Amino acid sequence: MTTAPDSDRARPEPAARSVRPARPADTVLSVLRDPRLLTREALAGVVTTLALVPEVISFSVIAGVDPMVSLVASIVLALVMSVLGGRPAMVTAAAGSVALVIAPLVREHGTDYVLPTVVLAGLVQLAFGLAGLARLMRFIPRSVMIGFVNALGVLIFVAQVPHIIDQPWVVYPLFVLTIAIVVLLPKVTKAVPAPLVAIVVVTVIAVAARLDVHTVGDEGPMGGGLPGLTPWLAPFTLETLQIIWPTALSVAFVGLMETLLTAKLVDDLTETPSHKGKESWALGVANIAAGFYGGIAGCAMIGQTVVNVKIGRARTRVSTIAAGLFLLLLVTGLSAVMSTIPMVALAAVMMIVAITTVDWHSLKPSTLRRMPVPETLVMVVTVAVVVATNNLALGVAVGVLLAMVLFARRVAHVITVERHVTPGAVGGTEAGSRVAEASDASNAGGAAAGLDGPPSPETVRYDVIGPLFFGSSNDLVEHFSYGDDPEAVTVDLSRAQVWDASSVAALDSVDEKFRAHGVTATFVGLDDRSEAFHGRLTGRLG
Repeated sequence: MTTAPDSDRARPEPAARSVRPARPADTVLSVLRDPRLLTREALAGVVTTLALVPEVISFSVIAGVDPMVSLVASIVLALVMSVLGGRPAMVTAAAGSVALVIAPLVREHGTDYVLPTVVLAGLVQLAFGLAGLARLMRFIPRSVMIGFVNALGVLIFVAQVPHIIDQPWVVYPLFVLTIAIVVLLPKVTKAVPAPLVAIVVVTVIAVAARLDVHTVGDEGPMGGGLPGLTPWLAPFTLETLQIIWPTALSVAFVGLMETLLTAKLVDDLTETPSHKGKESWALGVANIAAGFYGGIAGCAMIGQTVVNVKIGRARTRVSTIAAGLFLLLLVTGLSAVMSTIPMVALAAVMMIVAITTVDWHSLKPSTLRRMPVPETLVMVVTVAVVVATNNLALGVAVGVLLAMVLFARRVAHVITVERHVTPGAVGGTEAGSRVAEASDASNAGGAAAGLDGPPSPETVRYDVIGPLFFGSSNDLVEHFSYGDDPEAVTVDLSRAQVWDASSVAALDSVDEKFRAHGVTATFVGLDDRSEAFHGRLTGRLG
């Protein structure tokens, strides 16, 4: 194979980009120095905790563990992630996705195996973060992310419906009152979070009037006090490892996926970056700590994070520390007060959160008309799988897989090859004059020499356009007319790049087919990286 350097090809300088200066982010120190910001962060944490409690209790029922186990684990998770996590203002607690994964293990083997499962899952998350694998999240397409957000809104809304329907009639006026306060109060003042005011007002009314409504206390026992360290009751044997490792891996990767997707969502909401690798290994540490003091694992709580960031306008770790401390206060000293909160008030707040979570722009007919059909299909499938299975991680996995299949189908035909034939020079013809002039422009008599000399053969040049990799280069060999070409051809790769060994093997096959027909192919135009990669592998792939 003959290759030619492309030193004469002009390489444009990268255009200068104007970067809009980012708004200075609030820091813990700036919040502690500013009473207004400190109040905002603390109140956001309180509202988040009130939205967190009933969900954590209901998840403990799903997992088959005592509600106090999930509440104490949530305190540990919130505080540890507030200190170690890479995404400020994101709420981490005992989550429904983890409960769904652990529940079959508890039903089959009992709660003794929960602690070793959680510890192993935490070690996997710790290794994942330290290895820098969080960068893989960049490969989740935008259509999957939008599907994830829209499905989240649907799940949050649907989960609140049982607290509204088939309830005593008095629930409905309380529901309307809660909605009215949450929607209208911000038009008057934003000094205090509207959801907090709504919850307090509705709770006072329900308690003062002794209304018969479903409360947080009805979700599970709310006895005060903290448990000690979780005892390790499972035997240290290979059999234990065989029992726990499938569940541990599921807990690890479900937790990582939900946490990293939530971190990306908060990045977009706050227009600030986060350290995904740090968030990953910190989640591992937090889960190990929660396993030993609490008893169950967790991950980012998406709905409560939206409450904290979007409704409470929290931006720093102060809010999540406040949430963890307030939850600790509720569990130890104010459990009686917490148990009196009507579920209808919390359900109404979470319904508004669900409505604001959905990306309504993505569902507009005008947007859907402009959006490529494969991307819309990926979004719809992601939402459908999540809603059908009640599992965000599974929906995201299916969405990513479908996006990969559709992408592979598109890029399989991304390469085009154009064949250009330049007729040979014939004495006295216009073509002969052009060829002679082009071949020796510096010779004043070049045109005449071209007319008098023997005719030159026709030349063929192939222009390969598009990136060459395993998906696109498989049928590259079929784009050339080997038997119809002259003794020498040029293959111009200036508008292509070589990305993998499959592409080098495809170019070698093209060269071999040309040589089998007595044709010499010269490959030109590769950029420096492609040239080095091609030179290292060509002729050595068998």
